[in-house]
Amino acid sequence: MLDMKWLREHAAQVQEAADWKKIDVSIDELLTCDDVRRELMTEVEKLRQQRNMDSERIGQLMREGNREEAATAREEVRQLNGQIEEAEARLAEVTDRYTALRLLVPNIVSPDTPRGQSDKDNVIIKQVGEVSDPLFPIKDHMELGELHELIDAPRGVKVGGSRSYYLKGDGVLLHRAVQQLALDIVMKHGFVPMEVPIMVREEALENTGFFPTGREQTYELAGEDKFLIGTSEVPLISYYAGEVIEVAAPVRLAAVSTSFRSEVGSAGRDVRGLYRVHQFAKVEMVVLTEADPEVSEQALQEITGYAEELLQALELPYQVVAVCTGDMSQKTYKQYDIETWMPSRGSYGETHSSSNLHDFQARRSNIRYRDNEGHLRYCHTLNNTAVASPRILIPLLENHQQEDGSIYIPKALRPYMGNRERLVPVRQDES
Repeated sequence: MLDMKWLREHAAQVQEAADWKKIDVSIDELLTCDDVRRELMTEVEKLRQQRNMDSERIGQLMREGNREEAATAREEVRQLNGQIEEAEARLAEVTDRYTALRLLVPNIVSPDTPRGQSDKDNVIIKQVGEVSDPLFPIKDHMELGELHELIDAPRGVKVGGSRSYYLKGDGVLLHRAVQQLALDIVMKHGFVPMEVPIMVREEALENTGFFPTGREQTYELAGEDKFLIGTSEVPLISYYAGEVIEVAAPVRLAAVSTSFRSEVGSAGRDVRGLYRVHQFAKVEMVVLTEADPEVSEQALQEITGYAEELLQALELPYQVVAVCTGDMSQKTYKQYDIETWMPSRGSYGETHSSSNLHDFQARRSNIRYRDNEGHLRYCHTLNNTAVASPRILIPLLENHQQEDGSIYIPKALRPYMGNRERLVPVRQDES
């Protein structure tokens, strides 16, 4: 959410951001609604004041025994009540429209954000690690999953429908190992681990900027004002909603949570495998800082680096890209994605996302701090995926497969995998 005074002074910039982000909102209409809303608020207040004055006058007239004039005044009050009722109805209607429009207003984007229409316009910042070219036919993660009895998609679909899966045996251990490694890394950097609600109220999703634009991607629990989270960013930020907090040192929170995404609009895309599923686990980082662009920019670089640290520990090749305007969400000011090499796709696939929101999210969630002069200000908030699984299993299995069908276990994961150096196939390779 943007400050309305600032928005008025930068209406063209905000409309441009909305257009780039493909959000159907008219800033001119919002400002007009705000003008009308303010006028109606003034009108209602004046009418109420007049009613109060007339009511006092009626009391005075009754005390003086002037019943006839008091009756006339009562009729005037009755007419005023009708005018107030009508003005309040108009005000409620305009306010509803104003609120709906304001919730659609996007965050502006940073000056160094690439301008573009889609992820094809994202800009590669750097590439780390060498993409290998095996001298043997590679298997994709699902073939490896079957060979090692790590993944069972057919039974997942039987029980949970499309995009469902079972992880089994070492598949579960790998799934948990990458999460624990990620958690250990972020804890080393001062993040406080938290167990969070995965069912949240609508207010939490609205306040954190996931509603209204991301509503179609969210599972709603029928008959309740509750939704399943798509990321623990929602409960982590909402932890401080409505509070005044201390951010002299940035607040750093992390959570491991099951997450859910409906994947509306992705029919036919990435149906095979673990890339795009409805249920997954994430280790999420959230940072709250003072409202200083230099401080939050530094935090953005740091949390992006922590995700890189994980990928380097997993010995995986990856690239960092600056996300363009057309590939950004409503709430984001600046974003990096990290894409990891996935041999079966013949390309890099997104595995991490790191964002700076400035005070957009804190305004909606009403999270403030006192600056050095004692003034209340809204915090800057940031988030980053330390790891998301099972998607991370795709590059982990595919990049580390060996010619004999075994899978190399990176050194950093071995303490979580019984100190084994590799996974040996359970089934006979029939290829």
